[in-house]
Amino acid sequence: MRAQFVLSEIGVGLRRNLTMTFAVIVSVALSLALFGGSLLMSDQVNTMKGYWYDKVNVSIFLCNKSDAESDPNCAKGAVTEDQKKQILADLDKMSEGDKPVVEKVTYESQDQAYKHYKEQFGDSPLAASLTPDQMQESYRIKLKNPEKYQVVATAFDGRDGVQSVQDQKGILDNLFGLLNGMNWAARAVMALMLVVALMLIVNTVRVSAFSRRRETGIMRLVGASGFYIQAPFIMEAAVAGLIGGTVACGFLVVARYFIIDHGLALSQKLNLINFIGWDAVLTKLPLILATSLLMPALAAFFALRKYLKV
Repeated sequence: MRAQFVLSEIGVGLRRNLTMTFAVIVSVALSLALFGGSLLMSDQVNTMKGYWYDKVNVSIFLCNKSDAESDPNCAKGAVTEDQKKQILADLDKMSEGDKPVVEKVTYESQDQAYKHYKEQFGDSPLAASLTPDQMQESYRIKLKNPEKYQVVATAFDGRDGVQSVQDQKGILDNLFGLLNGMNWAARAVMALMLVVALMLIVNTVRVSAFSRRRETGIMRLVGASGFYIQAPFIMEAAVAGLIGGTVACGFLVVARYFIIDHGLALSQKLNLINFIGWDAVLTKLPLILATSLLMPALAAFFALRKYLKV
């Protein structure tokens, strides 16, 4: 009997404040969708870091005849065979010992560099004017730990025959910094929407309690407990929040389906990016549903302590 009464009061309260209930559902849905999206963005960035950092190379570019005429780093002339042998020997030493820095070294000749350039930029006007002897020889180094780039840079930067030492990780750090910045911006919007949702929940509970003050007064007179009086209001907020959380979960699932798998189909168009799988999405849904249920219920509970003296 009591459960039936509480459930009937929940339905009455939701219908009586239909406009505000709808506003609560929408604001909760948007804030939790942004919350889930920010979590998935963090997972995506971490997945990309693990994928790309594992492929990071450090490149030691060697001086050629053209560099000797124009680049201050190559003022002593093009790299010699002895200098190349010494560089390779030093790299071999870095791959030995208990804590090796270098995992693999690949040599790229001028002809190979020219071929790779033609494959990637063959349509550019500059490609037609280049010749193999203008390209740079290089050593491409895969590190055991991408964070140890500075060890290689310190050992070879400024050495005779070395034009420059470049780390691809620096380029990736800029990209991931941009993605993290976008993620924090999404979290800031999510926090703002969350505040709006909490304010709407408090106002909805306050209006609902005020509109039913006669019923709650009678219930107090007949000896109803405080929790029994508060329960319908708390559960109204919880149900509205749960509906919003369900909408947010649906939005994340639909977004993952259409953006990555179908529709935009980024997984097919951007083969170089390792996108998060469905497991990452599905593990976030219970957290979103639990938050959508508990957040409005707690907000309603504390609001009732102030606006409904029982």
